[in-house]
Amino acid sequence: MSTALDAAATAGHLSGSSSYRRVVVALFAAGVATFALLYSTQALLPELAGQFEVTTTGSTLSLSLTTLGLGLALLVVGPLSDVVGRTQLIHLSLAASSVIAAGCALSPSWSALLVMRLLQGITLAGLPAVATAYLREELHPSTHARAAGLYVGGTALGGMTGRLLTGAVGEIAGWRWALAAAALLGLGCAVVVRTLLPPSQRFSPAPTGARALLHMSLRAVSDRGLLMLYGIGGCSMGVLVAVFNTLGFRLVDAPFNLGLGAASLVFLVYPLGTVSSAVFGRLADKHGRRAVLPLGCLLAISGVVLTLPSSLPAVVIGLALLTIGFFGVHGVASGWVPARAHAGGVATGQAASLYLFAYYLGSSVFGSLAGRIWTAAGWPGVVALATVLLAVTAGLALLLRRTPALGSTPHTPTTAGTRAPSGPTRCGPEPG
Repeated sequence: MSTALDAAATAGHLSGSSSYRRVVVALFAAGVATFALLYSTQALLPELAGQFEVTTTGSTLSLSLTTLGLGLALLVVGPLSDVVGRTQLIHLSLAASSVIAAGCALSPSWSALLVMRLLQGITLAGLPAVATAYLREELHPSTHARAAGLYVGGTALGGMTGRLLTGAVGEIAGWRWALAAAALLGLGCAVVVRTLLPPSQRFSPAPTGARALLHMSLRAVSDRGLLMLYGIGGCSMGVLVAVFNTLGFRLVDAPFNLGLGAASLVFLVYPLGTVSSAVFGRLADKHGRRAVLPLGCLLAISGVVLTLPSSLPAVVIGLALLTIGFFGVHGVASGWVPARAHAGGVATGQAASLYLFAYYLGSSVFGSLAGRIWTAAGWPGVVALATVLLAVTAGLALLLRRTPALGSTPHTPTTAGTRAPSGPTRCGPEPG
C-alpha cells in the first residue's frame, strides 16, 4: 500500500489532497442527487393539485410521504451501516432512487404516484444515513465541520436544482416530463459518485446482535446534548418545508399571480445555503459549534418575519435570510451529531440516523400542517408556525451552549457500555 494510502488509513484524508477532493466532490454530487429527487414535487404542488383534483393539503402528501418513508428507513439503514459499511449503501441508494424516480414519472394515478414517492423516500435513505459518519471516519479531524458544511451545501444545491428543474420543465411539458428530468439528473450524479468516491478505509464494524443494537440505541437517546440536536433538526427542517410547501400557492395567487416556472425561481436563493453551510462549517472549526449555532437561528427568524408583506422583493430577501440561517444551523448540527456521538461512545451511524429521523419527521408533520394552516389562516398563519418552531430551535441552541462537551478523546462503542480509547483525535474545537 502506498504511503498516501497509509496516511489516509491512519489519520484520514487531509484538506488539499486529491483523495480529499474526491470525497468532497463525490458527496457533494450525492447530496445534489438525493435532495433533487426528494424535493422534485415541491415546485409542482399547484400543478399536481390541479391535474389530480386534490386539495392543497392533499398535494403536499407527495412530499410528506417521501420524507416520512426516508425518516422511517433511516432507523434501519443507519444501524445497518454501522455493521456492513458506508459506501455500499451510498451506491445502492443512488441507483435505486433514480430508478424509482423514473417510475414516478410513469405513475398512472394519484394513488400510484404517492406509493412511488413513499418508496422513493425509502430508497433515498442510504446517503443521508451514512454521509456524516463516512466524513467523520475518512477525513482528517481538522476538516470535519468544514467537510460536513460542504456536503450540506450539496444538499442545498440539489434542493434548488430539483425545484427549478421540475418547475421549468413542468410549466413547458407537464409534471411527468418534469419528474423524468429529475430522474436523469439523479442518474448522472450516481455515475459521478460511483467513479469518484473512495471506499472506506477507516470503518470498523459495530458489534452485531439484538442486545448490542438495543444497547447502542439506548445510548443514542440517553445523551441530553444529542436529544437537543435531534430537536433542532426536526424543528428547523419543519420551518423550511412549511414555508416552501405553501410558498408556491401564495405566489401563483393574487397579488403576485406568477406562473409555475416564475414562482419556482424563488428557489434561486438556495445557493446561499450552499455558501452559508460551508461558511458556518469553517466558523465552527474556528470558534466552536456552540458559538455559531444561535447565529443561524437569528438569521432564519429574521427571514421568516420579513416575508410577511405582500412585496416580492421582501419575500425574496426574507427567503434568502431563512435559507442562510437554516443551512447554517443544519450544517453545524448535522456535523455535531456524529462528533458528539463518537466522543460519548455512541455508534455514529445510529446517532446520525436518529438526527435525520427527527429532521424528516419534522418535515413530514409540519409540512402537511402548513397546508392546513395556509387554507385556514393564509400566509400570516404559516409565518406564525415557522416563528414558533424557530423559537424552539433557538432555545435548544442556547441550552446547548451550557451543555458540557463529552471530552476530546473519542471512544469506540461496546456492548458492555465501556469506552475504549482510540486516540486523541479532535473534531474542531469541541468534539462533543
